[in-house]
Amino acid sequence: MEKVLTDKAPAPIGPYNQAIRAGDYLFCSGQIPLDATSGELIGDDAAAQTRQVMRNLAAVLEAAGARFEDVVKTTIFLIDMNDFAAVNAVYAESFRAVAPARSTVAVAALPRGSRVEVEAIAFIG
Repeated sequence: MEKVLTDKAPAPIGPYNQAIRAGDYLFCSGQIPLDATSGELIGDDAAAQTRQVMRNLAAVLEAAGARFEDVVKTTIFLIDMNDFAAVNAVYAESFRAVAPARSTVAVAALPRGSRVEVEAIAFIG
């Protein structure tokens, strides 16, 4: 296994890595809408937060030599399912060709008061 870290995405806020490469797969930890430089939460609404989440996820993928086109599975965590449409619209901007398999889960809370978190698995063989 090989850890993936980039300063273009927020540093982990716990005992984990931004991603782990295991063979031909890249397992990306959930990204929340933190600014990589300041560590501050970006955006007040779900759409703005999702844009930052997807920027962070793109940076982690890029650090491993991957792109959104390589993603085979994502999981979206929302604190409010009423945000689904707004999150879905922004999320779709990153997956124009073939969208990956996906789950969306409602949760009671997310780190740092985030409204959305996205994790991903990519095939980078």
